[in-house]
Amino acid sequence: MAPADLLEAIVGATRRAVTDRQEAMPASAVERVASTRTPRGGLFRTQLARVDRINIVAECKRRSPSRGVLRPEYEPADVARGYAVAGAAAVSVLTEPTFFDGALEHLDAVRAAIDVPVLRKDFVVSEYQLLEARAHGADAVLLIVAALDEAALTALLGAAHALDLAVLVEVHDRDELSRALGVGADVIGVNNRNLRTLDVDLTASETLIEAIPAERLAVAESGLRTRSDLLSLRRAGYDAYLIGESLMTQPDPGAALTSFLEHGDLVPRGARRAERAAAPATW
Repeated sequence: MAPADLLEAIVGATRRAVTDRQEAMPASAVERVASTRTPRGGLFRTQLARVDRINIVAECKRRSPSRGVLRPEYEPADVARGYAVAGAAAVSVLTEPTFFDGALEHLDAVRAAIDVPVLRKDFVVSEYQLLEARAHGADAVLLIVAALDEAALTALLGAAHALDLAVLVEVHDRDELSRALGVGADVIGVNNRNLRTLDVDLTASETLIEAIPAERLAVAESGLRTRSDLLSLRRAGYDAYLIGESLMTQPDPGAALTSFLEHGDLVPRGARRAERAAAPATW
């Protein structure tokens, strides 16, 4: 598979998998289960906005297309418990099966294990997946601008909010950021990894932060390997950080998260934080 075809391949596989799941369990049945859940989308956003700590969304995933298997012995509930004890602001759970070895059962296990807000991380292309996310205990979902046209992005963002799910809207460049802001995204994730080539460059986070309005939450994603990386982006104005591979490749992911959180003083948040103090929240 050519690297440039990777995102298209993942989205194609996701659409087929969703079709199969929907044939096995109609949306009406998933909706009945979802109605018994109470997502905490507001808590997810509040956790990412805290100013008294470094806010990390710690990720549970077994493998990635760029690195292969990250953790042969993978028990997502155990990993999530370690993250919660260490002080994660939220926990992200990969549920995409073909390229990441994820499963909705992993989301169930994590939800049952911790009280920290949980993000379903997948390539969401259908409202059916939003119902699944709520039914399996998610508080938030990921929408990837590069994987969606404007109509789909707008519809899925609105549908997620109607289900009381917070939405992390992921971008990689200025065009995608403009689209995310245009549809009203209130939590913007800047992915330093190009999903088409898998190249990682922290320049994406460094350059896009200046274009994210003060009233939106800003989350840096991918390629974050040291506390120094986080403090540098905190100075630039980021509110939170999503970290996966740097944790999952360590013998004890929870202990690795502690090393990001507990050493040294915090640096002041960037100028966006001061601006937000005078701006009304959009959520």
